[in-house]
Amino acid sequence: MIVGKERNAMESKTKNRKTREQVARMVERAFSGISLAAGEDAVSELKEGWFNAAYNVRLSDGREVILKIAPSKDAEIMTYEKDIMATEVASMRLVSQNPAIPVPTIYYYDTAQDLCDSDYFFMEKLTGDNYEHVKETLPQEVQAQIDRSIGVIVREINGFSGTYFGYDGNTALHGETWKEAFIKIMDSVLEDGLRKNADYGFTVGDIRAAILKHALSLEAVTMPRLVHWDAWNANFFVKDGKVTGIIDFERALWADPLMEAQFRALAFGGVSESMHGYGKTTLTHEEDERCHLYTLHLALVMNTECYYRDYDTDFVGNLAIQMIAATLKWLQEN
Repeated sequence: MIVGKERNAMESKTKNRKTREQVARMVERAFSGISLAAGEDAVSELKEGWFNAAYNVRLSDGREVILKIAPSKDAEIMTYEKDIMATEVASMRLVSQNPAIPVPTIYYYDTAQDLCDSDYFFMEKLTGDNYEHVKETLPQEVQAQIDRSIGVIVREINGFSGTYFGYDGNTALHGETWKEAFIKIMDSVLEDGLRKNADYGFTVGDIRAAILKHALSLEAVTMPRLVHWDAWNANFFVKDGKVTGIIDFERALWADPLMEAQFRALAFGGVSESMHGYGKTTLTHEEDERCHLYTLHLALVMNTECYYRDYDTDFVGNLAIQMIAATLKWLQEN
C-alpha cells in the first residue's frame, strides 16, 4: 500500500528475501531451458514494496522479469492478508481478459513451497517509469491526461462482477451482502489491532459506534464489483504520457467501487482528474457516508499494519492517525 509522498525503500519483517542461488532454482523451474543470467546484478531487489519481497531478474536469454515472493508461512500478518498472493494472481489473470487494463502477464505461479518456503510468481516487467517517481517532473497537462487514464482503467477493473462480497483468500471475510462483509472486514482489522494493543487515538468502541451509525448506507451496494483498492500512483507505470501498466492486485476484493483509492481524493483534497476519468465527480449523502467509512477503513489498516511490519519509519502511522481523527469526526457529526 502506498499513500502520500513517502518514497524511501521500506523495511518490513514480512519480506521473505531469498539468495541468488535460490532465485536461480526458481528461474530454472519457471522457464524451462532458460537459466539465470551471469553476474551478481542479474538479481536486484525492488525495495519499495511494503509486504512481499520482490526482485528484478535477468534471464540468460536477455529478458528481464519480476519475481514476487510471499511472506513465509510463519510470518505474522493481518487477517485480511491471508492468501493474498493467490488473490493477486487470480485477479491479474481475470482482468487480463480486458485489453483496456494494462496488466503484466503472469509467466509462472508456484505454490509447491519446496524450492521456496512460500508461494511466488514471475511476471512481465512493465515498460516505463513508476508514476509516483516521475509525476512531479511531468507537465501539468500530461499529469492530467495520465490521471484521467488511470480513472478509466480503474473503472474497467470495477466492470468485473462477482458472486459474493469480500476477499478471495479468506472465506471468514465473505458476505452475501456488502453490509455484512464490510462489518466483518472492519471488525477483523480492529481485532488485529487489539492483539497488538494498537493506538488509534480513539477507543475501539467509539470506532465501532461510528461504523454502525452509518452502516445503513452500505445496503445500497447490491452487486459485488472487483476493486483493486491499492491503485495509488506508485502502482502505475507510465511512458510518453500514457499508462503502460498497473500492478499490485494482492489486496483486491469484491466490494463497492467507492473503495478505490481514486475516491479517497475526497479526503485528500477534493475531486481529482482520475475521478473525472472514472466518470464520477459528485456523491449523494449516502455515497459520502460510504466514502468516509472506506477512508476510515484505509486509515485503520495503515495504522494496524505498522504493528505487524515493524517499519523503519513513522510516516505511515502518523498519517493514519491524522486520517482516523478527521474521518471519525465527520462520521460522528454527520
